[in-house]
Amino acid sequence: VRYDFRSRRQIPTPQPDQAQHSEQELKDEEMELFTKYYMEWKGGRANVNTSYANIPRFYYRLPAEDEVLLQKLREESRAVFLQRKSRELLDNEELQNLWFLLDKHQTSPMIGEEAMINYENFLKVGEKAGLKCKQFFTAKIFAKLLHNDPYGRISIMQFFNYVMRKVWLHQTRIGLSLYDVAGQGYLRESDLENYILELIPTLPQLDGLEKSFYSFYVCTAVRKFFFFLDPLRTGKIKIQDILACSFLDDLLELRDEELSKESQETNWFSAPSALRVYGQYLNLDKDHNGMLSKEELSRYGTGTLTNIFLDRVFQECLTYDGEMDYKTYLDFVLALENRKEPAALQYIFKLLDIENKGYLNVFSLNYFFRAIQEQMKIHGQEPVSFQDVKDEIFDMVKPKDPYRISLQDLINSSQGDTVTSILIDLNGFWTYENREVLVASDNDSVADADDT
Repeated sequence: VRYDFRSRRQIPTPQPDQAQHSEQELKDEEMELFTKYYMEWKGGRANVNTSYANIPRFYYRLPAEDEVLLQKLREESRAVFLQRKSRELLDNEELQNLWFLLDKHQTSPMIGEEAMINYENFLKVGEKAGLKCKQFFTAKIFAKLLHNDPYGRISIMQFFNYVMRKVWLHQTRIGLSLYDVAGQGYLRESDLENYILELIPTLPQLDGLEKSFYSFYVCTAVRKFFFFLDPLRTGKIKIQDILACSFLDDLLELRDEELSKESQETNWFSAPSALRVYGQYLNLDKDHNGMLSKEELSRYGTGTLTNIFLDRVFQECLTYDGEMDYKTYLDFVLALENRKEPAALQYIFKLLDIENKGYLNVFSLNYFFRAIQEQMKIHGQEPVSFQDVKDEIFDMVKPKDPYRISLQDLINSSQGDTVTSILIDLNGFWTYENREVLVASDNDSVADADDT
């Protein structure tokens, strides 16, 4: 009991349990009131926040390796999706019907033998061609194909080729996506190998290949994709990048049964080209162990690559007990046969950058050019002064920093193939050094041919 001096009366003191109970009641009452007022306030803002409930789910976790059922479900759903996309494409009959409608609605006069169509007839064809064709009959596409026709028309053939190209791209995208095991929009090396292996029987130009050579052919074809489209060596390529480059066009060009001999020789994916590259590898492999040593590789091409450059190849590239396999050899060949390409220059630049600084300085250039000078002495030639060559290289490249040459400088100069040839190959240096004599000789040959 306690005494209240204000009221002058005794007040019983609450027991500990009673005090705790009353505090809990107060907290419950507080929470009840807070909930009530909050719900009233939230209800008043209902019109503002209704869109929050419509936000779609945008992240779906990929199933783990042990979640077999989820993985199967994902694969099946992707297959159904790709089938649906495939059905949305124009088939041969629909393409023939489109061509018939375009030809029927052509707008005179013709330009030579080329049929034209104006925008009004273009829209009429779009209405009759069906839903699948609707996406192609837009003002944007018409304007894209409109050139200098005085009547404001476009070529029927150009438009039809545009549609064919789009259909082909979508078909190819779907075909490649079927091999995308991860379902992430890229192909791994094994995925692309499977795609090309199953493509071989559909390419008439590869009919003569023996099945025992298929694995080597597939390796040869796949390396070109990965060498140029996977510069960071991640082991995967975006399907979008495969479609954007010309390599797939070159590969599918082998469907043409009447492909000329010249086209076959310049096409990396042709049978003669693949056999040439593999034949060179076998010829270099003198001990027939399936691998190339530095000494064996030194006979590559004209046999004039410097020892210092070959040392760098075996230091930086993947080897097995100091010897390179066919896959590593393919990267080497692709780099040296395409020295104008950024990916090839990147490969060679890494070998030239002996200090791993990201640029070439006078020391780096001198280090490699000394080997060229030594080879000149061996062949009984008077060595050229390094200072002269160094000045010429910097004049050709015109780097941002006058004392350093970066990879980007080399690419931007469009002289990367010449610079690298000067530093790694005696034959390349000799060709550069005698370029004026060679040009005069070529001109004389042309003049002689004209006289005859």
